[in-house]
Amino acid sequence: MDDKKIILSIDDNKMDLMVLSNFLSPTYDVRVSKSATEALTFLKTTTVDLILLDIMMPHMSGFEFLHEIRKDPRHMQIPVIVVSSYDTPESIEHAKKHGANDCISKPVNAEVLHQKIEMALKAPKRVGILANL
Repeated sequence: MDDKKIILSIDDNKMDLMVLSNFLSPTYDVRVSKSATEALTFLKTTTVDLILLDIMMPHMSGFEFLHEIRKDPRHMQIPVIVVSSYDTPESIEHAKKHGANDCISKPVNAEVLHQKIEMALKAPKRVGILANL
């Protein structure tokens, strides 16, 4: 039986999805989604252990996606790491305020990514997060 943690990587850039998948697939069961709306549909039927989330996407941004999943009790506890080239201090603060566990800049360093994922998976679960959203 395969007991790899399931990671959902959400990004509208196919190359970025491929790079993340290549970095992580030896250790994790990586699923990919080309949009936030596609990811919301996927989450209706599949439980994941962690989400890697781009911010700048068409139709629904990563911030909007975070807002949606943090309102849903089924998804409140899923650690989310923002993976974005949109890494201003303001955007990082905004992401964390809206439920991201951590942020990492593109281009991604594989070692840093693995460290942040392991820390997020081991972190205590959030209690009563974002009740004001």
